Amino acid sequence: MAWTWFGPISNKTAAEFNITLDQVNWLGNVMAVLYLPTALLIPGIVSRWGIRRCTEIGGVALILASWLRYAGTAKSLSPAGAYALLFIGQVFAAIAQPMYQCLGTKYSETWFDTKGRTTATMIVAIANPVGGAVGQLVSPIVDSTRTSILILGIATTVIVPCVFLIGNKPPTPPTYAASKPPGSLWALLLAMAGRAPTRESFMSVRERIDFGVIIVVFGFLVAAIASFSILTNQIFEPVGYNEETSGLLGACLLLAGIVAAIITAPLFDRVFTYHLALSVKICAPITGIVWLSLIWAVKPNNTAGLFVVMAIIGIGSLTMLPVALELACETTRNADASSAILWSAGNTLSIMFVLAQQELRAGPDGRPPLNMKKALILNGVFCMVGGFAAVLLKGEQTRKKQDEEKQEQSEAIATANTENNAESAPQTA
Repeated sequence: MAWTWFGPISNKTAAEFNITLDQVNWLGNVMAVLYLPTALLIPGIVSRWGIRRCTEIGGVALILASWLRYAGTAKSLSPAGAYALLFIGQVFAAIAQPMYQCLGTKYSETWFDTKGRTTATMIVAIANPVGGAVGQLVSPIVDSTRTSILILGIATTVIVPCVFLIGNKPPTPPTYAASKPPGSLWALLLAMAGRAPTRESFMSVRERIDFGVIIVVFGFLVAAIASFSILTNQIFEPVGYNEETSGLLGACLLLAGIVAAIITAPLFDRVFTYHLALSVKICAPITGIVWLSLIWAVKPNNTAGLFVVMAIIGIGSLTMLPVALELACETTRNADASSAILWSAGNTLSIMFVLAQQELRAGPDGRPPLNMKKALILNGVFCMVGGFAAVLLKGEQTRKKQDEEKQEQSEAIATANTENNAESAPQTA
């Protein structure tokens, strides 16, 4: 929620706190900037202290974020002082976000078997867009930015105690992959360079190419959504849409994608089990084309058309999130590090997208003034490149095959033992 909270109310926030639009944008950008160093620490934290401790660190950071932000709403503060507290609050939110987001694939691998992993990954992956959608819907509702920041603080404080319900691991690993110790980031980086330190971390040339392609596709699509969420109001307001409509358009993208992800993830687990790569190769190029169409769709009096475009983008983009995350785990056999790299790539690119699009904003003499047409062109072109890169995927699901082979071996051994016990049992009259 903190990630997109200021996007729909950027102009109102700038006016109420007497700061610039670029400063408001940095309240979202800072989350992407700090995502990279935080995400790269997570594999080590999980390996040393476990999943539960990682979530507890995130919970503490969320509490600090909530009330530092609210402290910045005091009217006695100068604009610089208020902005400093808002910014520091967002810094702690930025530390918390990857603590949960990057854990999705490792959590699903630890607790779920091959028939539920994609669904579990989907639930964690879309939790962030759910918060983004809620943030875009709720923040413009109240008249005062200060009140909206208080609402965000209360909501976060109520939710954080749920971390005490999270367990480290089940008594019995559900799959062979779950029984192995967490892989390190360093091991994955060496494997990508062709110098895997162990047999378990070895990656073929094809797997390295596939992981690189997944990074490009995932990075560009995540960056497009993240930058769009931050700049929503600045994209739509110059062509005649108010804050409420801008918020609804952003929320439409996220909510349509969430519904689609909820429907498709169980299908990937149980029906299209070995078709993760094929689905990315179909959906990613289509999504890239629709992102490009925003160049012409963002115009006055096109509300219905924009809602349709937002829904299609959301369905294509968010459906691919859990699929790409799971596919990365399949090619690397390293759930922790692959997830951290993917999310770091997406957030790093989102910083670049936001900064570049800010610079492409038209001046006061533009038609209309301050329009973001050039920014939409940049966004659309990069999404096209990322989308069509997906056709290079082979995406062999090595981890799943290993798990199924080990499961078959275990079942065969169990059956043989049962038969031997039955044969050796004494005959009774």
